[in-house]
Amino acid sequence: MPLPSLYVLTFELLVLVLFLICLQNAWQRGSWVAWQLLAGVLFGWLLEWATIQQLNAYEYGHFFVMLGPVPAAIGVAWGTIIYSVRAFSDSTNLPEWARPVLDGLLALNIDLSMDAVAIRLGMWDWGNGFDYQYFGVPFNNFWAWFWVVFSFSFSLRLLSKLPCFWGRWFSPAGAIICGTAGVLITNRLITSISIDLVHYAAIIAVLGGAMLLVLVLRPKISALSQAAFIFLVPLGFHAYFLTAGLVSSVILDPPILLIVSMIMSMIALGLHRKALNGWYRSKTR
Repeated sequence: MPLPSLYVLTFELLVLVLFLICLQNAWQRGSWVAWQLLAGVLFGWLLEWATIQQLNAYEYGHFFVMLGPVPAAIGVAWGTIIYSVRAFSDSTNLPEWARPVLDGLLALNIDLSMDAVAIRLGMWDWGNGFDYQYFGVPFNNFWAWFWVVFSFSFSLRLLSKLPCFWGRWFSPAGAIICGTAGVLITNRLITSISIDLVHYAAIIAVLGGAMLLVLVLRPKISALSQAAFIFLVPLGFHAYFLTAGLVSSVILDPPILLIVSMIMSMIALGLHRKALNGWYRSKTR
């Protein structure tokens, strides 16, 4: 088996570092919070394995650590992203039922600049070339990203309301089961729509509706955490793929991909500037 490329190895290292930062925060908050983070990792690996079996729509390249057809780093990345976006939405005044919607959109912001660069770096392959739909990435992928994060986040928040032991220790396991089922159901739903107009209308309706809901509710930061992971995770992913894309020049094929990646990075920076400023002020006192 060929060795992973330098870009893949550095990505795996980045994911590990971000995960350890999140794990430190989770463990400080309690072992049951660390279990939520680890459950997100297990969920991430399981949903990737199940989606590959269900749709066979993509395959991964050569990573250093593989668990079957899925790189270990991918499951860890999912868990890390879900943990960080949940922490961000929990720091807003959004009603709890709407926070999983924001979680899905925050994760989607990361993928809009990551996926198209990652396939050009050989991390995974959709099998359609680089000119297909969104710079080589099927539009279905963004529907899936939203539902992946929404399903786990919604299930975990709902099950956490169970009393005592069940709320703390059963809810992560239940979220893995419910979240995976939700992803597989939505995968089947979108792929069963054979009429292109209806197919794309469904994607636009879900993602556009989610965006509209958040804009109408106008979330404000009400209990801003100074924990660094809240901004390190999204900005770390954006910085890595922007840098790797420029160093390898793949982000210039086509050049508009660079513009899109920069816009997504600036949006993430704007969203997390208060967390970044709060953390900086806490360190300079």
